[in-house]
Amino acid sequence: IYLTAAVPIEQGAEKDRDLTALCIDAARGKTLWSTTVFEQRGDAPGIHTKNSHASATPVAADDRLYVHFGHQGTACVNLQGDVLWRSQAVQYRPVHGNGGSPIVVGDLLVFSADGAGEQRVIALQRATGEIAWQTRRDVERPKKFAFSTPLAIEVEGRTQIVSPGAGMAGGYDAATGEEIWRVDYDGYSVVPRPIMHHGMVFLSSSFDAPSVLAIRPTGHGNVTESHVAWRLSRGAPHTPSLAAEGDLLYMVSDRGVATCVNADDGQVRWQERLGGSYSASPLLAHGKVYFQSEDGVGVVVAAGEKFEELARNELGERTLASLAVDGASLIIRGEKHLFRIAAPSAR
Repeated sequence: IYLTAAVPIEQGAEKDRDLTALCIDAARGKTLWSTTVFEQRGDAPGIHTKNSHASATPVAADDRLYVHFGHQGTACVNLQGDVLWRSQAVQYRPVHGNGGSPIVVGDLLVFSADGAGEQRVIALQRATGEIAWQTRRDVERPKKFAFSTPLAIEVEGRTQIVSPGAGMAGGYDAATGEEIWRVDYDGYSVVPRPIMHHGMVFLSSSFDAPSVLAIRPTGHGNVTESHVAWRLSRGAPHTPSLAAEGDLLYMVSDRGVATCVNADDGQVRWQERLGGSYSASPLLAHGKVYFQSEDGVGVVVAAGEKFEELARNELGERTLASLAVDGASLIIRGEKHLFRIAAPSAR
C-alpha cells in the first residue's frame, strides 16, 4: 500500500514538515520504507481544517510511484523508495491547501493546478518530470480555485482529459492540451472527480449550490447548451465523487443524503438520509455500495433500484479519505490510523 504523509520535522512544530512517500505491507500493516521527498518550511500557506499537506493520492505505474504535493512539488520514486526525479516547476497560489491527485496517461502525468490566480491543466513527462504541456483555463469569476482530479477517457479514437474547475469543466486533448470542449456552470472549489459511464461524463459543480451534470463528451467548443443531457441539484455532493454501475448512478451529499438515479436521464430511484456528514466518495464493490461518514461510521447499502441498508459499522475514528479495495478487504485511512477491514477468512 502506497501513501503520502506530511510528518512534523520537530515535535510540536506547526508547519515544518517532511513531505514523504510511504510503503506499507498490505498483509501486516508494517511500514516497509519511508522517503522524504520534499521539506515544507514554516512559511507554507495555511490549509482548510479538512485538508492536509499530503491529501493527493499517489499513483503507481510501471514500477514507478508518482507523488504530488500540489504547489510544493511532484516527484517520482521507484518501488524501493529511491527518488528518481523531483519537480517544482509548477507554481501557483493555493486556497485552503492542495487537493487534486495526478493521473497517468501514457507517457504523461496529468493534474490540475487551480489556485487563486491562474488556473491550468498540466502534463509532465513521466520519465523526467519536465512540463510536456500546460493549458490555461479561461475563467472569469470571483472565486477561481478548485481541487478536482482529472479523468482520461477515449472518445472517437482520441484520448481526452476531463478536468473540472471553477466555473467550467473542460475536455482536453491528451497529446497537446488543446481544449476540445467546455461546459460552464456556477461552481467553484470543485472537489469531486468526474466519472465516465454509458458514454457520458458525470460530475458535480460543487460549491456553493452543487448540481450533478451528465455531459456527452463528443462536442467541440462551448457545449453547455447542446451536450448536457441532464442536471440534478437535490442531493448533489459538494465533496464526494459519484459512483456508477449498470444503469444506476450513486452519490451522497456532504450532509449525508444518499441518492440513486438513472444514469441515462437522472430520474431519482431512491433517496435516503444516512446520518452524519460525508467527505469520502461512495465505493461500489461486490454488489454493494459503501458509504463512510466523517465520524467513522460505515454504511453498507445493496446496489440496486430499491434502498436496502445491509450493515452499519463504527470505526471509532474520524475518516475523510475515500475507501480502497484490496481483494476481499477494505483499506481505510483514518485520522490517526490505516485500517484493513476483512472477514476472518480473508485475513
